Amino acid sequence: MLVSMTGFGAATTRDSEYLISSEIKAVNNRFLKTSIKLPDGFASLETKIDELLRKNIDRGTVSVSIRIVRESSETDYEINLPTLRRYISEASNFKKELNDDQDCELGTIVAFMRLPGVIQDKSNSSVENLAERLWNAIEQNLKDALVPFQKMRDVEGAATQKYLAENILQLRDSISEVDRLAPEVVEYYRARLAERVAKALEGRDVAFDESAIIREVAIYADKVDISEEISRFRSHLDQFDGAMANEKACGKKLDFLTQEMFRETNTIGSKANSPDVLKLVVEMKSTIERIREMVQNVE
Repeated sequence: MLVSMTGFGAATTRDSEYLISSEIKAVNNRFLKTSIKLPDGFASLETKIDELLRKNIDRGTVSVSIRIVRESSETDYEINLPTLRRYISEASNFKKELNDDQDCELGTIVAFMRLPGVIQDKSNSSVENLAERLWNAIEQNLKDALVPFQKMRDVEGAATQKYLAENILQLRDSISEVDRLAPEVVEYYRARLAERVAKALEGRDVAFDESAIIREVAIYADKVDISEEISRFRSHLDQFDGAMANEKACGKKLDFLTQEMFRETNTIGSKANSPDVLKLVVEMKSTIERIREMVQNVE
């Protein structure tokens, strides 16, 4: 079953007081390229995340974004009483130094608590080795995000496989028609050659040499023989179907087979000088081009 290279998945999990969220996005690429965005202090996990992605994804440009937020609690903050008392004391002393005719309010406790150093944040005091402590939770979160990510890629891959199978069937019909018309190419040439020779000898006292015509047609038949190209083309079609049915990451192989089918079609078109065959060649090239565009999205 084919797998598409494009996909998206997201997950949010909670570990103790930490909320972990991740997003995984992927677009087309000939190879596997990862881009990982982590919060400050978590860069040490990049290698582990890259290894996890490579175990599940074979091709594409994969972007991963992880957010880690600590949920605050009442124990995260405390009032620095010595600092608060100092602010209030200094403000009171300053007010006493002012002249009595100057109106100056001392202010409220809340106003003093907004000053630097009064409220202390203790939430950052336990971040040592946090990346390693949260790795198991982050790994599970990424695995959770990979589930919808892979599901989306499987759904798109199934639709792509159906489309490709339909076009491969069209090519089978076309190459069978080319095979049927191949003998007519030589007969068409023999008839035209005989007609031209007879017309050239008309009114002349020269005998018509049938054996010369036969020799010329035999040489031409060897030049325009496309039986090998037809055989190879059918082999490419069989391999294409087999790869779609039995191989997971077969995008590169399908791309190569598509190029080979196009090459064989070009050779058939250059050899078989027949209007009917050339018409089929044009149609086959159009079909192969549609296949080529779709194969670019297969993992």
